[in-house]
Amino acid sequence: MNKKILGVYAVACTAFDKEGNFDEAAYRRHIRYLVDTCKVYGIVPAGSTGEFAFLTREERSRVVQAAIDEVAKKVPVFAGSAACATSETISYCQMAEKMGADGVMVVSPYYGHLSQEELYQHFASVAQNIDLPIILYNNPGAAGSDVLPATLARLAKFEQIAAVKESTGIMQRVTDIMRMCGNQVQVLCGCDTLPLEMFAMGVEAWVAAPANVIGKQCVEMYQQAVVKKDYVKARELYYEILPLMDLFETTGQYVQLAKAALEIMGMPVGKPRPPLLPPGTDLLKTLKEQLELAYHQKF
Repeated sequence: MNKKILGVYAVACTAFDKEGNFDEAAYRRHIRYLVDTCKVYGIVPAGSTGEFAFLTREERSRVVQAAIDEVAKKVPVFAGSAACATSETISYCQMAEKMGADGVMVVSPYYGHLSQEELYQHFASVAQNIDLPIILYNNPGAAGSDVLPATLARLAKFEQIAAVKESTGIMQRVTDIMRMCGNQVQVLCGCDTLPLEMFAMGVEAWVAAPANVIGKQCVEMYQQAVVKKDYVKARELYYEILPLMDLFETTGQYVQLAKAALEIMGMPVGKPRPPLLPPGTDLLKTLKEQLELAYHQKF
């Protein structure tokens, strides 16, 4: 449980075929690309960019199992296991545990606008019902509830609460959590326009949706900043990929842009599942321009 989470974890896109069904072959191919070519440090299947909210329980099971099988213990797999109801969240976590996942990632119950006590009770119940490390995903913009540092400090007594993916975009949160939780809860970067800033504050892992598209660049920037402590080189690379990551973050169209980018790059994983729609013409043009900047080549 005390093993540190390090490096870049890719929140993998879920592949669909032309009929909109889960395309396991294309999904496995994408996982291999992330692990073998991009050298990401870990995989998160059935996360937000994996369209977990639009998958049936059976599909989520297939997605998580395919990722675990394809990764074959080369890197850790933290299965997205979120749901609105606490009982359902626990069920998804236990399912991932039985499948052999290395951990789970759980975003706050969405839509509920929960109090701090409700959030505490939810995550405490999850921690008490599984033996896997939990990445608590704090994304108030999407979930509607903000897990405050004081609540995290209360949850730190549970060994299973290993880390928080911090996605508020508030830099002071990093220091507040570190100060209040010590080394009991690790802070992970969950804001794709602040990774270098968070690395400078001592954060040692990044759960990144753009890694689907620029995984090699994300890993290289991490290695320059965190491993080699060469912030000059890290900053140079950061400035090259920041416009693309800013496009992801400011539009909020993570799924749509990641899938469109992979299509442009010749590695298609299908279209987003409705109600999500592919990006419009103007956004596609900007996406292509930023991809070319990140890769120093034409697509």
